[in-house]
Amino acid sequence: MEFDVLVANRRSIRDFAEGVEIPREDIEQMIECALEAPTWKNTETGRYYVVNTPDMVEKVRAEALPEFNQNSTRDAAAYVVTTFEAERSGFERDGNPTNELGNEWGAYDLGLQNQLFILKATELGYDSLIMGIRDVNALRDIFDIPESQHVVAVIALGKRREDMSKPPRKTLEKVAKFL
Repeated sequence: MEFDVLVANRRSIRDFAEGVEIPREDIEQMIECALEAPTWKNTETGRYYVVNTPDMVEKVRAEALPEFNQNSTRDAAAYVVTTFEAERSGFERDGNPTNELGNEWGAYDLGLQNQLFILKATELGYDSLIMGIRDVNALRDIFDIPESQHVVAVIALGKRREDMSKPPRKTLEKVAKFL
């Protein structure tokens, strides 16, 4: 798929079709694509926790998502929890932050990875919703996520129930300043 078409087709879906299954191999392709993103000093701190069986998807939905995200992802086929290893991206070898952003570089790097992840999902014919409102403690318990990792997002995967129009975006003039 041509890149501009791929980007134009990607949507945040809040109404997934029932009965969709996503094979592990497809999710592995999404993660492998995400790993191609640049990272601070090549630290590659992003980590992925995946559920794609109906029982585990329901467990995550019921125990780790607020009601509005449960409703928005009611028929999602899989959830992918994305995290990063803290105190590495944006830090020197002695453990001190390189600049005032510190761990924010880990979140930045993971955001780049997540973008590639959802674009690959789109290319493979799947849709997604990235959710930042979630119960971190429940996710840590379900997936056995170590305290050394910052939980950033839960990505719901599936296929949209119906086609959606593209919402309006801000114009270039409102977001860019050329000198």
